Amino acid sequence: MTADGGAGLSSGSVRPPVALAFATIAFVALTIFGLGMTSLATGEDVIATPGLGQVPGIAGVICAGLAFAGGLWATIGRAEGTDAAARGGDSVPAGVGPRTDPAPAAGTRGRGPRHPSSWGAAWTTAAAFLAYIGAVWLGALVTGASLGVATGVAGRLATSWFGAVVAAAAFVCAWAGIALVRTRAHRPRWPWEDEFDE
Repeated sequence: MTADGGAGLSSGSVRPPVALAFATIAFVALTIFGLGMTSLATGEDVIATPGLGQVPGIAGVICAGLAFAGGLWATIGRAEGTDAAARGGDSVPAGVGPRTDPAPAAGTRGRGPRHPSSWGAAWTTAAAFLAYIGAVWLGALVTGASLGVATGVAGRLATSWFGAVVAAAAFVCAWAGIALVRTRAHRPRWPWEDEFDE
């Protein structure tokens, strides 16, 4: 059996653009699912004010998704260059032989692009949450609500289970996206596969 993908591509982290796509799609899906299930469990509408329509909710989810993607990319985007260079130039499997990671560039010691910080999940969560609340507020104003009604809708979302659902979905998906880039793993193996088969 030959190694998958040639030089070092069978093991390693997920590339940042792929991790960003998976995490962003998961965030939007989990947010919509979570808001729907919370509405079902509490017996309340996400936006209970009559006459606003669907525009504030749609705007909130779209803006939250964009803010989530931007925040996550700010955290994991720096890992792409170094990781791709390491994959292309290192034919020794992970864990075999001496470590061949390139030396960090001047002024970047301890902040290597190879391992984005897990703290990025907190900033991404805050960005997505604030974007959701702000876009719902702005969407309510655009649909003709008064400033007081729009502020009331946004305030209710920010302080209810609905806001907590958006924040939780953002945190879980951001952490997962960062973990995809940070984790170095091998492909799954069947129990009967031996080292000499590679």
